[in-house]
Amino acid sequence: MVGIKTQFGLSDEGYRDFRRAVRAVVVSNLCLFLPFIVIIQTIVALLDPLMAGAVLDRGRLWLLLGLGLAAAVLYFFAYRGEYRKTYTVAYSESEKIRLEVAEKIRRLPLSFFNNKDLSDLTTNMMADCTSIEHTMSHVAPVLAGGVITDVAVCVLLAFFDWRMALALFTALPVSLGLILGSRKLQSFFGERHVAAKLAVSGQMQEYLEGIKVVKAFGLSGEKSQALKRALGTMMKEAIKFEGLTGIFIVLASMILQVGIGLVILTGVILLTGGSLTGGSLGVIPFLTFIVISAKIYSPLIVIFTLLPELFYMLISTRRMRQIRREPVMEGDVHPVLENCSIELKNVSFAYHTGGDVIKNISLSIPQGKITALVGPSGSGKSTLSRLVARFWDVREGEILIGGKNIAGIDPEALMRYMSFVFQDVVLFNDTVKNNIRIGKEGAGDEDVYTAAKMARCDEFIRRMPCGYDTVIGENGSTLSGGERQRLSIARAILKNASIVLLDEATASLDPENETLIQEAISELVKNRTVIVIAHRLRTVLGADRIAVLENGRLVEQGTGDELLAKQGLFARLYRIQQESLGWTAAR
Repeated sequence: MVGIKTQFGLSDEGYRDFRRAVRAVVVSNLCLFLPFIVIIQTIVALLDPLMAGAVLDRGRLWLLLGLGLAAAVLYFFAYRGEYRKTYTVAYSESEKIRLEVAEKIRRLPLSFFNNKDLSDLTTNMMADCTSIEHTMSHVAPVLAGGVITDVAVCVLLAFFDWRMALALFTALPVSLGLILGSRKLQSFFGERHVAAKLAVSGQMQEYLEGIKVVKAFGLSGEKSQALKRALGTMMKEAIKFEGLTGIFIVLASMILQVGIGLVILTGVILLTGGSLTGGSLGVIPFLTFIVISAKIYSPLIVIFTLLPELFYMLISTRRMRQIRREPVMEGDVHPVLENCSIELKNVSFAYHTGGDVIKNISLSIPQGKITALVGPSGSGKSTLSRLVARFWDVREGEILIGGKNIAGIDPEALMRYMSFVFQDVVLFNDTVKNNIRIGKEGAGDEDVYTAAKMARCDEFIRRMPCGYDTVIGENGSTLSGGERQRLSIARAILKNASIVLLDEATASLDPENETLIQEAISELVKNRTVIVIAHRLRTVLGADRIAVLENGRLVEQGTGDELLAKQGLFARLYRIQQESLGWTAAR
């Protein structure tokens, strides 16, 4: 039973509930035998007068009728208890598993997501959890309870006549061996079916995310072919898997049904030979075994049907266990940072897919100052800022904030000291007010309004149909790029963190929006430790310090005037940008 807890990834409470569910199924199954016992006794009551020439005992029949009704009522309550302990509990445990997976994913480093497809994670949280939910409600308790019930009934029948009991279960090992012996083959095709479903999920997501490009360039036919092929592959794999599973189930069921014939044959031989004794010269034990065997074989066939489903579900649980085994980023959950100066000492970093993208960088970022990271595309600017936020851990060296190595600080605790404004803003399908309030959970309305005014977005919010209570659509689809950017700055202002990271916050904006956002950023960065990443070098000339990166190395640093005077990489990039602006103006 402990293996079940590990295989299904159940909590302690979920495991206890599962055991209660199995017990409820056993009780329900045993209660279902009571009507059959009443039927057998009714047959005895009817046969005894015929065999002995006595008068029919009507009182006994009325008593059996009452017992039959009582058995039906008892089964009703037993089944109700089974339903509550299986379905209700299974859905509750499924909710806990989903929340646990979501919490685990939230705490994983970004390196994990670089190697995982979003559709794969969605499948983990939804389809895999649904599979476990279905197994915990419809499969596992029924299977375990059915096995326990049948073993108990077999032992009881052996007390009546061990030969008939042996005949009853002779075919069971053969049919069960057929199902279990084909498990590897079923798992092989089951994993192929799961892989095909994941491929469809990925293609579907890619198609929907790129639908604008597909429509704009008239690629619907070509682009849909990949999705069509994925759907076709999934259909073929589903047919193979279901067909193979069906063959083994049918064969096992046919072999199992032979057991009924063996019971009848054995009973007839024993009855005619006079060695089967009991009521009415052995007829009653014979009928008892016939009726009970029919009742036993029905759930056994159900069990054989459920076993392949259980094997298939184990594929989902393996995927869930893989996520659970992923190491999370841990550390001090209550750090006290005396100041928010940042120091990088001989920092190197590499993604899993290649060599170092940050190479032995040492850099000091003073508290309360603005430090800009500039350089050509791919030089490592964004990666460096994400290392400071501990989205990843460095491969070599260390990053200190307030003199403390951030490798020893819990990422969530570290986030309390940081605010971010990215070029790609993420908004949620919720009200404007709640999107801003993400910066500080539980913030009052007045605090939200103040942050919005400082971020220069109060005016356009007031023009919306419902003001701050307007729902802005998925990822802020009803807003312009500049409006979305200002909302993200309002979030950061509301958070009021000591360290601010700005990653291309004004890129790709028109001059009017850029001016408004620069004003909002000026409010955000007052008296804070600021890291700015920018391609437009003129926007960072006034920074307290500029660090110039190239191919993952720190090649220059200083003020804007100092770097222009050096005539190095910064001066060359600045000159190229100015010439580009002049060429545009000349046009």
